Parts: sequence; structure tokens; C-alpha cells
Amino acid sequence: MIPEEVIEQVREAADLVGIIGEHVELKRTGSDFRGPCPFHGGTHRNFAVIPKKGMFYCFVCHEAGDVYTFFMKKLGMDYPTAVREVARRVGITIPERGGPIGGGPDPREPLFAAVATAADWFARQLRESPDAEIARKYLASRQVTMEQAQVHALGFAPRGTAFLDAMKGLGLREEVLLDAGLIVKPEEGQGVRPRFRGRLLFPIHDMRSRIVAFSGRVLGEGEPKYLNSPETPIFHKGQLLYNLHVARHATRKAERAILVEGQFDVLRLSLAGFEEVVAPLGTGLTDDQAALLQRHTAQVVLLYDSDDAGLRATFRAGDVLLRHKLRVSVATLPEGEDPDTLVQNKGPGALEQALKDAVDVLERKIQILERKGFFGSLPGRRRALDRLLPTIRAAADPITRDLYIARVADVAGIRKDVLQREVDPKETTPTAPYRPLPPPTVTALPSNAEKSLLLLMLSGEPWHSRVVEAVDAEQIEFPVYRAVFEALADDAPDRLDETAARAYEALQAEGLGNEPPDVVFDRSVNWLEARRLDREIARKQQEIDLAPEPDKARLTLEKKALAHERNAKRPSWKILEHARRKGAPGS
Repeated sequence: MIPEEVIEQVREAADLVGIIGEHVELKRTGSDFRGPCPFHGGTHRNFAVIPKKGMFYCFVCHEAGDVYTFFMKKLGMDYPTAVREVARRVGITIPERGGPIGGGPDPREPLFAAVATAADWFARQLRESPDAEIARKYLASRQVTMEQAQVHALGFAPRGTAFLDAMKGLGLREEVLLDAGLIVKPEEGQGVRPRFRGRLLFPIHDMRSRIVAFSGRVLGEGEPKYLNSPETPIFHKGQLLYNLHVARHATRKAERAILVEGQFDVLRLSLAGFEEVVAPLGTGLTDDQAALLQRHTAQVVLLYDSDDAGLRATFRAGDVLLRHKLRVSVATLPEGEDPDTLVQNKGPGALEQALKDAVDVLERKIQILERKGFFGSLPGRRRALDRLLPTIRAAADPITRDLYIARVADVAGIRKDVLQREVDPKETTPTAPYRPLPPPTVTALPSNAEKSLLLLMLSGEPWHSRVVEAVDAEQIEFPVYRAVFEALADDAPDRLDETAARAYEALQAEGLGNEPPDVVFDRSVNWLEARRLDREIARKQQEIDLAPEPDKARLTLEKKALAHERNAKRPSWKILEHARRKGAPGS
């Protein structure tokens, strides 16, 4: 088979206009080229070649694709032959690996064919079906023309059984539609039904520009707001980025990628001329998605919403990207704006200015912490460090990490070498072996306070907001509870995996109990803080053990101060036992 990276190299080197121009008389129209369609034999210039997207599209017969698709559809080539022909034209030699091409058909081919057939049908519904009037009006309200929707292959999934009837009429077998994630079988004994009903559909492409899945936005009432295709043999949502099949060309040219939260943000920015824009597929950014970006650019600008949920998603994505040695900056939008509304209300110039004003992801964290007054007190500075440390540790590039350590040491007013040890406790003095830190001495089980805080969040406002403000996800040690905490903080419990979802349901069933919420809140936050202080005391003791004699007295005083602060936070055994006897949530 042909290596994927070579297929991509050949595609990028190909002169799409020149190749198609051998078969079609093309004339420039703005940044695109137009001519009569070579597929349906039209005489009007309804056929567009769009070099910046690396694609062609006919607005009459709706044939579309890239340079390989053109050879396949125009000259009847199979995919490997089309790749070889384009490679020959651009002078690239194709190495072989994994045996000869044509050594057997791809067993997934029926799934690719089924999804492609469904995409064509959905697109036709959006253009022609009376039932799709709601989708056409919605697009018009978002200032998206039908021509723009067609170029981006948007579709509409009607309610009812029309999709099932159409696919069966085209000869597609039920088991293939199930495997492709296009239909679902709710329970044994019940019939199948379409997965997407009453939704505007965004097609999701793989890196070969094949449609492999869909993301559907509900129109009218219904949940969830966006519904993705399930995991299938041809679709793994954590390994693809929406629009990367187009944006990869632009990211190299622009020397950056713009990462936004959703498909409509991608569409709006693309229509405004920002081609280097991509989005994750309804979940937090994954390591596989970051690795994909790292193959195409060294710089990523995060352009998420600027509300609290958007900021949390921004910093989580930033840490993932830093682990892959990418440079990460954050663009800040005016209050109340998201990328879509900013372009609609103020034009592309306002967005370009926001991108130019983007600051490094760590610097953005520091700005927010400074605005909230964290650096004005010793406890606040300690909490600020807790929030900055995950980003420092995520920086895999050694120069970036060193710069981060120097910046945070300066803003927090601590020595750089002390912060270095906090970032990586294993980097101790070479004259003494590293000693593992003893376990914390907090007497209550760590999950008890964490559980209480989750129960508070589930009880509604104002406790949900108070917990999110007081606690960082990194302070939640039990991984399942941390996942629930992050999902609740973002108001997205539907993204939980099976294990975390069961914990979430159990917490909902349990409820907060009769103890006053303010007592539960104070006790739980204090226990988390006491646990952190226990670790600080253990680290301080390690410093004492390794320090020269003149420094021991000072370090011992610092340890005593920490112990005094810790003891002020920790409830007495009597209070804890009383809570246990009452069956309080924090017990």
C-alpha cells in the first residue's frame, strides 16, 4: 500500500487547476476558477475549482472531490492508480510498504461507500426536500447561503423513515448501514431507525478526504444539541479533526492552525477567509488530535468562547498541545462574542485583530489570575501556583518549560530553583539520592471530600459556581470523580465514559443529605487544602534532610508555619466522627 504521508505529499504538490484545466476550459473568478462541468456535460460555468481548498465542485450535478477523485471519476481509475498518476506528473517516486498495491480489496470499502451514498442523499435533501425548509431557514439566519452550504457538503436528515427507504432502494444492506453508524437498533426485537433525524448534518472527512461520519445539529427542540456518528471501523473521533483535510494546506502556508470549539465556528471562519481552522469532534482535545496538528504546524491559536466553560476547555486543550511541543497562544474575544458572532457582527478584520493580539497560553492564565487578585496574598499565590503548575509540567519543549518556570517564579515571587523542584520533584541535588515522598497524613479518605463537592455541584446554584471557583480539577485525585467534576463544570455530563457515567448516576441518586451545604462546602475545601499542605510539609522535610546545616533552621521554621496552617484547616477527630455517625456526605 502507498504510505499515507506520500499520498498527502503528492496531493499537496499537484497543480489542481492545471490538471483539471487539461479537461475543462477554466477562467478565474476571484480566487476560484469556473468552467463547464466535465461530468454532466453542461455548457454554463457551474463547475468550480477551488485551489485553496484543493477541491472541485459542480453546483448542478454536485460532483465534488480532490485531484485523486477527479481522475477516478473522469478517467475511471481506482484510487491507487489515481495516486500513481498524479505522483508521476509531479515527479514524486512512490515507495511501497506492506506488500503490493491491489493485494486485496479494503474490507472497509462497503462502509466508505455507504457513508458516501448517505452524504449525497443528505445533501440532496437539504437542497430539494420540503422537509428541509427548517434547515434552509436556519442557515439563512446564520448568514450561510445555499451555495456555501453545498461547497461544504452540508446535508439534512429528515424525520421518519425516508432515509431507510432510500438506502434500501439503492441496495444497501442493513448490516452495512449499522456498521457504518447510519442506523441504530435500539433494543432486541425492535426495528432499526435512522441515527440522524431532524438534523443539519456536517460531514466529517478523513485525511484522504473521504467522508467517514457526520455531526448533526438538532433543529428545534431535542437533545443532544450535536450528535456525532458512533465509533466505527472507519471513524475514530479522537483521531480526526473537523476540516483538517482542507485546513492542512492552509496551516503550512499560514504557519499556524486556529483551533475552535465547533463545526459552525469552522464554517464561519472558513467563509470569512480563514482556511487554517479546525475543531475537535464534540469532546476535549485528544493526544492523537494534537499529534495530527503537530504534523502540519508548530503554532496553534486557541479561539474558544471566553466564558468560564470556554476558558476551562481552552486551558485543557492548551496543556494537551504543549505535551506535543507545539507553541500555544490564546485569542481573547470581546465579552459576549464567540468566533461565529464576532465575524457576523464586526467582520473578519475584528477576528484577525483578536488573532494578532493572542498571548501565550501560560500568560493568559496569569492574566486571569492577576485580574482575580490571586497574587495579592500568600494563600492566593499558593492557589495560583496550583493552577499554573499543570501547564508548566505539560510543556514538553525544554526551552518553553524553562521560560515558563522563570516567568511564574517572577510573578509569584519565589525562587526559580524551588519552583523547579515543585515542577519535577525528581530533579533533586545530585549529592543525595531522591527519596519518594511519604503519603499524605490527612486522616479522612481522599475521595470523601471530593464526593461531597460533587454532591454540592449537583445540588444546583449557588453551590455549583462556588465549587468551580474554589476547586481546580487537578485537586480531585480520584480519576472517576475528576472526570465527573470536569463534566459538571462544563455542563456536559453527556460526554462521560461508561464508568464515570455510572458514578454520576449514583451521585445523583444519593443527593446531598440534610447537613447544611455551607458546612459541607467549608469542610470539604479545607480537607483538600489540608491534603495539599501535607504534601508541602513532606517536601519541606525532604529539603531539610538534604540542606546544608546553615539552612536547616530556616527550613524548619517554614515547615512549622505550614503545619500550623494545615492544622487550622483540618477538622478535629470529634467533628469528623460526629459527621460519620450522622452519615454526612463528607464522611
